[in-house]
This record gives sequence, C-alpha cells and structure tokens, in this order.
Amino acid sequence: MTSSEPEDDTVDIFEEPADFYQPEKNATYATHSLISGEELQVRLVGHSPLWGHLLWNAGRTLSTYLEEHAGSLIKDKTVLELGAGSGLPSLVCAINGAAQVVVTDYPDAELVENLQYNISHCSLLPSDGNIEVEGYLWGAPIEKLAVHLSKANSFKGFDVVILADLLFNHSEHGKLVKTVQETMKQSPASKSLVFFTPYRPWLLQKDLAFFDLARGGGFNVNKIFERVMEKAMFEEDPGDELLRRTVYGFELTWAKVD
Repeated sequence: MTSSEPEDDTVDIFEEPADFYQPEKNATYATHSLISGEELQVRLVGHSPLWGHLLWNAGRTLSTYLEEHAGSLIKDKTVLELGAGSGLPSLVCAINGAAQVVVTDYPDAELVENLQYNISHCSLLPSDGNIEVEGYLWGAPIEKLAVHLSKANSFKGFDVVILADLLFNHSEHGKLVKTVQETMKQSPASKSLVFFTPYRPWLLQKDLAFFDLARGGGFNVNKIFERVMEKAMFEEDPGDELLRRTVYGFELTWAKVD
C-alpha cells in the first residue's frame, strides 16, 4: 500500500459507535376518569429505571377506591404516598378534601420535578395548596416528611399511607415497613393501603412476604379489595395471565396503639 492510498482499514478504538447514546425519550401523558366523569391527566417521565414512566394498574384502581370511599378515608385526613410515580392517588386525595397530602418518590430530580408538574397543571385541585412534593428514600429519616405536618399536629403521623405497586421491590420490603411504622399515626383509625399486581406470578410469595414483615412489625393485615382488569399491563410477559391482570388491595392497621 502506497502513501497515496486511503487507509480504509484503520479503526479508531476510542470512537464511540453512532448508536452508543440512546436518544432521550420524551414524556408521555395518561388520563384517568374520575367518578364525576371529569378527566384527570398526568404526565409520566420519558423513562425511569424506577418504573416511574408507567401509570400502573394498582395506582388507577386505588385512585378509584379512594374516591369511592373519600368520605371515610380521605376527607380532612392527612395522607402520605410512597413511590408515587405520577402521583395519581395523591392528586385524587387532594381533590377529594384531604387536609394535607405529601406525595413522594425516589429523590431523583426528574421524578420530583414531574410530580410538581402534575400538581401545578391540575386544575381540579383546591386553591388552598393541600398537596406538596418531597423526594424521599424509603427507610431514611422522616424529618423532611414530618415538616409538612408539624404545624398542623406536631407530627403525630399521617392518617393514611399509600403504597401502590411497590411490592415487586422485594429487597426494599424492610425499609417500606420501617417507613410505615414511623409515619403512620398511632391511632386505631389510621391505615396504610397497599395495592399491587403480581406482574411476575412465579414470585407472588415473595411479594406477599411484605405482609409477613408488616405483621411482625406490629400491624394487622386485612385483604379489602380484588379486581381483575380487562387485560394485563404487559400482555407478552410469561406467567399466569389471570394473576397478571388482578389487582389486590390490603389494609394495614396498628395491632396495638400506645
């Protein structure tokens, strides 16, 4: 090969392939129908390794359940949601007369900003600002959550704690139980609502292990809800289709109040 010939067989091993960086995914939107017939729209982040880019079936069904029982569950109550994603259940609580709602997710800037966006763009919310956003890591100190209620009740705890489709995080069950223990008000009327679908049916027993930890942590556990959805969220996934279409709801209450 002479010096005048092009050296086409040379390769720059430090040059990144053209498709090395995946294009950033845009945010999407989803709607939820309220009992009143009004449509509540939420924005979902474009992509999240924490699954915040989806509006899960448990979040939808729990939102309807909360609305149906707003008089006894929500009105004038304080509410905390963990791992909220789009924050749909929290928005429904705020719309339906909760005294104060604190909606939380992993302290990632995009997730927290998206929750704030959904609050800022929800025209159905009351004008008294009864919902606030906080980035929160399960099992961490709760001071940043307590400050939202400290003026109202010197932080005796939240009346209602919401967990929607979080049980697939098996390694985090202990931290979730710890957070519920520290944030749920010590009162016979207080409760945590845990709704989930076994998206991986072969791991159902690991999902349900959360409730064993909860019982060991001082809670009564009662099943209060079951609904089979029209179709599974991930239709091509393996495993029992009926289980993958079913949303289960459980209620945690204190076994003993100090």
